[in-house]
Amino acid sequence: MQDSFFGKKLGVEGYVYNTYGKEKYLRHAVASVKTLRRYDESRPIAIFCSEKHAELLDNDPLQQLFTNIFVLPEENRSITGFKHNVDRFMPFEKNIYLDSDIVWCKNPDPLWQSFSPYRFTITGNQASDNFFGGPKGIGVLKDLMLRKRNRTLKKFNLTYLSRVQSGMMYASDYDLTAEVCRWAKQMLKDKHLTHFRSRTEESGRSEESCEWSLAMAMSKLGLQVYPWFHGYISPQLDFIENFTNYDKDFKQVSCLYYSNKTVYNLRGFPIRWIQKLLLKSLTIFPGKGDHLYVTPYCLHFGWYHQKQPFFDFADRTWHDLHSEISDPEYRTA
Repeated sequence: MQDSFFGKKLGVEGYVYNTYGKEKYLRHAVASVKTLRRYDESRPIAIFCSEKHAELLDNDPLQQLFTNIFVLPEENRSITGFKHNVDRFMPFEKNIYLDSDIVWCKNPDPLWQSFSPYRFTITGNQASDNFFGGPKGIGVLKDLMLRKRNRTLKKFNLTYLSRVQSGMMYASDYDLTAEVCRWAKQMLKDKHLTHFRSRTEESGRSEESCEWSLAMAMSKLGLQVYPWFHGYISPQLDFIENFTNYDKDFKQVSCLYYSNKTVYNLRGFPIRWIQKLLLKSLTIFPGKGDHLYVTPYCLHFGWYHQKQPFFDFADRTWHDLHSEISDPEYRTA
């Protein structure tokens, strides 16, 4: 365990996780790293975490999962506290930042190659919809009628707003990353001048979102998002039970992926029978039903009501690792 990170680069390419709060969040990161090591045994992995989590990692084989374990300062133990300050946490020359509720599904070598032209990017869509950072229910109609999204862009002298999905971020240029973070913090400070809503108003959410402010910062600086939905080479796709084929340890994963964006956006529709009816109705038109089964680089459990299979996997992984620790043969090996 290291008390802080002083900026010395610890490798060329590496992965960065962060955890704090309840032990379960560390369990999630450990499970994610275990899946990553199925496909990448060489690139280093750093974790920035609370003192409590660092203590939990202070034994084999848990400690061996991470190349470097740093204590995350108290002021950075939140979504915005970390992701709006990633310029302070760049242990490698090229860094991929990951949420802990992610499982890896295939070899990331091509993903690293595709990130190489970028100095800073976040996975996302070129254009955001009115739900991004706004009300999730019928309240969005008011935003549409009053053109609140357009008014926000005009007020900040922006011409577009991408939809970023910050479960995967990439940074290799310190100065540019620091500039993105500076603008993101300023945008969040000016939230009262925008149409965006606090994420804490959503059920099950206790922390503020970093995403709309990062999207505005990237728009201000003219930075391109990395395509979130990209067919067979998608960097990450959402886990949706009815759209995903998987085994309990996520060693074989494929996701139903509709080529048409409108149809694919129905994947998270909460009422299953209405979802099936809408899919059946829309896919009768030529091209609308075109689909493929995709194994993304990462499967992201970002939907609050779809997380249980990952929770179960993380608990099993944690238990198995602790069984190794308590095994007398392991301790004397």
